[in-house]
Amino acid sequence: MSKFWKRLKQVGPGAVVAAAFIGPGTVTTCTVSGASYGYTLLWALLFSTISVIVLQSMASKLGIVKKVGLGEALREKYTGKGARILLAILVIGAVFIGNVAYETGNISGGILGLQAIWPTLGKIPVAIFVFAVAAGLLLSGKYDIVEKVLTALVVLMGVLFLITAIAVQPNWGEVLKGLFVPRVPQMNRAWFYVTGLIGTTVVPYNIYLHASSSAKKWGKEGDKDEALSTSLTDSILSIGLGGIISMCIVITASVAYDGSGTAAIASGKAMAEQLRPILGNWATVAFGIGLFAAGMSSAITAPLAAAFASSGILGWGEDMKKKRFMVIWGIVIVFGLVAVCTLGASPTEIILFAQAANAFLLPITAILLMIVCNDKKYMDGHGNGLVINILGIIVLAVTLLIAFRNMTAFTESFMKLING
Repeated sequence: MSKFWKRLKQVGPGAVVAAAFIGPGTVTTCTVSGASYGYTLLWALLFSTISVIVLQSMASKLGIVKKVGLGEALREKYTGKGARILLAILVIGAVFIGNVAYETGNISGGILGLQAIWPTLGKIPVAIFVFAVAAGLLLSGKYDIVEKVLTALVVLMGVLFLITAIAVQPNWGEVLKGLFVPRVPQMNRAWFYVTGLIGTTVVPYNIYLHASSSAKKWGKEGDKDEALSTSLTDSILSIGLGGIISMCIVITASVAYDGSGTAAIASGKAMAEQLRPILGNWATVAFGIGLFAAGMSSAITAPLAAAFASSGILGWGEDMKKKRFMVIWGIVIVFGLVAVCTLGASPTEIILFAQAANAFLLPITAILLMIVCNDKKYMDGHGNGLVINILGIIVLAVTLLIAFRNMTAFTESFMKLING
């Protein structure tokens, strides 16, 4: 037991991953899912949470054993010019496009948060404000303290959802059925929401961040086996708790909106109603601040993650002060702002689409991670075992199946996004 408590005190990278995926995308997607389909899609979140633990444990192992992120590992493993070019296209394409989508959703989350408190605020002025603050903090390099404060607010919002989910006394029999009996209602866009729940939880850029942060925390000389065990404990506890909070959002929305669907939750103020059972009239303010904090913190993290991954695969290092590093995150954040200001859809619809888009890009990163972690020679004898490989293959197969099944709904959502 003493060894467990010792490991518990060292949690870190897993907690960062959990805080990162409980962003505006998760809050919005889980709320709409619960409001539209009740507890039916909880199984998708259970699958997603297990998937995150499986993939992030691989990423953490890579960081601990090789002391590098996934981008640097691919560059070390494949030295041929042709292979490096192909890998650079795959990594930059998946991470860059995915993070532009996320950044669009992050800025939209900031808009929903502030509009929940001040409904008369216009979309474009708020989008420019979120962009300016995020860009200013990234340029100054002094965003660490601000990000910690924002993350603390997001965690507080997560705890409020956890308490509310218990307080509203849901039908626990139906909750358990939703968790362990995979069903997809024969209703409009149900598969789209399944994909969105996976895309908002299994975040591709977190794989790059987790490997790098694990390398910094546990990659020093020492007992690698002990570090790997500590890392696994960190991932299971932190990410598991993040998954539970996501499920609680679905539960509170199921009770609050009782199948009324997206029509009832088109705004941040409407979404805040699910916290009213414990916060009363303060629900709107608390939810608005939490959602704004989630959007703001993610608006900083997503561009940085894109820059780290791209710089790693291109062999540029991780010097955040270099101009080419700043150019990468700058492009991501600018594209996010432009998309928010020009797309005719509502912030809610933009966020939902961004999560679904990333579920399509996830398999690329997952396959590359599994290739690296299965090279026992490169991994110094710490390559994947049979169980983790079976779990990884299941994650890939199910994700690809759901993405394929959702293609039509995804295309329809894209057209809706463009046309407004």
